Amino acid sequence: METSADMPVKPTILIVDDTPENLSLMSELLRHEYKLKIANSGARALKLAATGELPDLILLDIMMPEMDGYEVCQILKAHPATREIPVIFLTAKADIEAEEKGLQMGAVDYITKPVSPPILMARLKIHLALKAHADFLRDKSAFLEQEVARRTREVTAIQDVTILAMASLAETRDADTGNHIRRTQYYVQALAQQLRSHPRFATLLTDEYIRMLFKSAPLHDIGKVGIPDRILLKPGKFDAAEFEIMKTHTTLGRDAIDHAEKQLGMAVNFLSMAKDIAYSHQEKWDGSGYPQQLVGDAIPVAARLMAVADVYDALICRRVYKQGMPHEQAVALIVEGRGSHFDPDVVDAFVALQDEFRSIAARFADSDEDIEQKRGQVAGSIR
Repeated sequence: METSADMPVKPTILIVDDTPENLSLMSELLRHEYKLKIANSGARALKLAATGELPDLILLDIMMPEMDGYEVCQILKAHPATREIPVIFLTAKADIEAEEKGLQMGAVDYITKPVSPPILMARLKIHLALKAHADFLRDKSAFLEQEVARRTREVTAIQDVTILAMASLAETRDADTGNHIRRTQYYVQALAQQLRSHPRFATLLTDEYIRMLFKSAPLHDIGKVGIPDRILLKPGKFDAAEFEIMKTHTTLGRDAIDHAEKQLGMAVNFLSMAKDIAYSHQEKWDGSGYPQQLVGDAIPVAARLMAVADVYDALICRRVYKQGMPHEQAVALIVEGRGSHFDPDVVDAFVALQDEFRSIAARFADSDEDIEQKRGQVAGSIR
């Protein structure tokens, strides 16, 4: 036995005509094959078209009082909810100009009265089939767009987690804690947002650039993975030879990211930025940094932002070999390095944001357990 759920769904047709006889005639002709909505005016038609189940097709008279069919069609085509509903003008106006105007307004067909039932029924079937096909393609396109967006979010999430995992692995070998990478991420993001309206940086610091900066910042010290434990975990100052080895972490980081990019077989914007940060965040504005002794604007902007973020975090945070410096003292030292160690405009942005830096540091503060764990790692390495 065929249930109601198995019955094919009848398309819905909205018939619009101000003459009762015409409405009765059309209703009798169509009621066996279609669900019908009936409107005796343009205003009533617009209300029915926007209420409840949308009609699959509209048969629309032109010559009606108050609001003619042209105006009804224009309003239907202007509204997102009804613009895709096919409109067929069904009218006594048989002149070519009227037909041309109707089609230009978005109607899919133009049928003149008196109506030939077989022709009307054939045209209805054609246009309903075309609409069903168009609806299918739109639904499929919308589904594909949603699926692409979902998979893009998934790939991006996996990418972000992988980056943080790699960066955290590097940090576990250092006297710093994993929270260092989170703090520096937010520091550089805040600096970039502060400078985005500055004439020197406005062209570069777009939303996309800042997004990539945030994503790539955790890799700034990835090269520390290649530094021997006897140097990396030393609880004190390096001698000259040890410092020369320590300085190679910038090149090691750049080369590791470059190798990964080549293995991928394509250039990736955020990896290019990560290489700039890893390789150049130890450069100084006056050329006394490393590894290339770059001067001023020759230092990539992303690296200049990271230089301030990295030094500030190193100053304020506790390590296994030192206590953290008070915020005010760290700010004073950053300001002292304005124009020598750091880009002057980046320092000015930092000063303007110093309360936000303090807030970020508090939000991602290292716990006592983190410090004790690091102390144990260092002690074990020394033994």
